Amino acid sequence: MANLLVTGGAGFIGANFVHYWRENHADDAVVVLDALTYAGNRENLAGLDSVEFVHGNILDTDLVTSLLRDHKIDTVVHFAAESHVDRSILDPDAFVTTNVLGTHSLLRAARTVWLDSGSGTPHRFHNVSTDEVYGSLGPNDPAFSETTPYAPNSPYSASKAGADHLVRAYHHTFGLDVTTTNCSNNYGPFQFPEKLIPLFLINALNGRNLPIYGDGMNVRDWLHTSDHCRGIEAALQRGTPGEVYNIGGGEEVPNLTVIDEICRSVDAAFAADPSLAARYPDAPAARGVPTNTLKTFVEDRKGHDRRYAIDERKARAEIGYTPARDFAGGLADTLGWYLANEAWWQPMLERAKLGNG
Repeated sequence: MANLLVTGGAGFIGANFVHYWRENHADDAVVVLDALTYAGNRENLAGLDSVEFVHGNILDTDLVTSLLRDHKIDTVVHFAAESHVDRSILDPDAFVTTNVLGTHSLLRAARTVWLDSGSGTPHRFHNVSTDEVYGSLGPNDPAFSETTPYAPNSPYSASKAGADHLVRAYHHTFGLDVTTTNCSNNYGPFQFPEKLIPLFLINALNGRNLPIYGDGMNVRDWLHTSDHCRGIEAALQRGTPGEVYNIGGGEEVPNLTVIDEICRSVDAAFAADPSLAARYPDAPAARGVPTNTLKTFVEDRKGHDRRYAIDERKARAEIGYTPARDFAGGLADTLGWYLANEAWWQPMLERAKLGNG
């Protein structure tokens, strides 16, 4: 039995992880620490009565230290982060504060409780990071591996790189038991509607333009959040202390292809369910007009990375991770979830008024 502290557990990936862990490790104790900033949502944890929720900030080192001690925490899974590139361009300070200083606050607390107090508690600090720390790939470049040099191109990715380096340093300098996973583009339930898939789906339902950066041919490796949760589980259970594992979905897809598939899926959904036209009368599909008429090309984002790709051979070989969801099936399930959960995303629209992921 383990005692977990999940930071950022009311956010998109964190909440999916908490649901996954509760379903698959029912005997473990789980405490969620979340500041409930704009993308955090307590409703993401609905139905998880056995999970203790603490409203607080990872920058509060005293609070984190108390939680680690009082709940006898032996595992930290660190999701809490500012994570949207567009927002990092507008306000880099918030990203440095949360992602770098916040991570250091957690590491300090973990060192105090697990190492300096002499408790001798077996422990694991797992750091959830991103493939964006590696920079951008050309069309024929090999995929990112764990030995790819860091070359972050946005304030967001630079702040995550800084956090990764601190985690590594606390292992090598102080002996903290740590692992890091660098994931590719996540999608799935509970994703805040500022990222590409939920943003474009909701825009399509409301008859709003689908703003495509540049030529739309930026390529991403798409990872369903359920596979990401399985990858983190594998790193926690079988990962070697101090090691990094890249977690990907195994499918590189250009943004324009993703957008076209969203449009096609919306059209198919309206054709199959006439009630959608009454629910979303402003959608082109409600009038029999193709959703792709909403596509609009806009000026590219500053510093927009062209291609990400994950080489996950190390994760396959050392921790037994393989993605289980193909992109087509995962996207269909995700679109179905958003159509069935308007009450979840409708209140968030005023908080989500930025780019396309």
